[in-house]
Formats: sequence, structure tokens, C-alpha cells
Amino acid sequence: MAKNMQPVAKRCKALGLSPAVLGYAKKNTNRNPKGQMRRKQSEYGMQLNEKQKVKFIYGMLEKQFSSYYEKAAKMPGKTGENLLVLCERRLDNVVFHLGFAATRRQARQLVNHGHFTVDGKKVDIPSYQVKPGQVIAVREKSKASSLFQRLTGEDAPFITTPAWMEKDANELKGTILRMPTREDIDYPVEEHLIVELYSK
Repeated sequence: MAKNMQPVAKRCKALGLSPAVLGYAKKNTNRNPKGQMRRKQSEYGMQLNEKQKVKFIYGMLEKQFSSYYEKAAKMPGKTGENLLVLCERRLDNVVFHLGFAATRRQARQLVNHGHFTVDGKKVDIPSYQVKPGQVIAVREKSKASSLFQRLTGEDAPFITTPAWMEKDANELKGTILRMPTREDIDYPVEEHLIVELYSK
């Protein structure tokens, strides 16, 4: 499986993102301290930057991202918003938002290793699209591991769960209440620029 293994702090700085969006609270870089002094970006540069930003956040490569765009373009409504909603509905993103993984990269790895079920059935595909009503849970065999045990009890870290899902921390599971909307996207992105880029 293809992976995006770019350095997180360096890439976030180049894209104008906070590492916290990806789950990295303390990452930073001192490289290129005068990076903000670059000449003004062209229209194409701004469009490309927005596309690279979304691809990097969700850990996707071009082929998969392009297929998401094509699917979004065929759906009713605004293509840009449809694209972001498809990205948000990825199983690895849901696992990250439920707090079962510290970062999206870790969530993708945990899903690949078969630690989660959807409606009681093991799913090991990070790009799996969740639907309203589905229950995402840590597998019974996996609950005993130290990684997941630290997520329950009084010392469990506090995680703010998005409004479109509900978490049962004690049972290590979450329920998809509804489809995510544009308002649920918690990072700065101008999706219309991505649409303009692909429309050329």
C-alpha cells in the first residue's frame, strides 16, 4: 500500500497548517525561518497548495485523491464540499476523531492491522466510507492491549468528538449520527480552489 511519508513539521509549515490538525501537538521546525518572505504565490500555486493540504491531512496520494474528486463531481451539491465530506467519512479519520489513535497516520496503521470493527465486522481498509447509523468499535481481542486500555478509566485523555458522531469511551466504540457537513471541517481550507484546479 502506498504511503505518504513526508516529514510532518516541515510539510505543515510549507502548507501553512498547524501540526495539531494532524494530531501532533508539539511538532515544530526551525528550517527556513524566512520562509514567509517568499514571493507572492500565483493563482495556480494557491490552488495547488490547497489540494496538497487536503491530501497531506488525510494521507492520500494523487491517484486516490483524484478518484475522490471524480466521485464528488458526480454527487449533487457543491463539488468542493462533497470532496471534503468524502475525506471526512474515511474510517481512519473517524478512528482519529474518536480518539482511538493519536494521529491520522497512527489511525491508518491501526485500521490496516485489523483493530476495528464496523457493525461487528472487522474492516481493515482505511478508506472505508462510514455511513449514518454505523458503529465503529475496537475489536474485543484488541481491547486488552496497553494502547487501548489507556483510553478508558479516570486517566483517559479528554477528546472532543465531532457533532456528527457519538462516542462511548467505556465501550471503546462510536456511532455515526449523521453525515458530516462543511461546518464540521476543523481546519482552514478553500476547497473552491481545488475545484478550479481540477476544472482546468
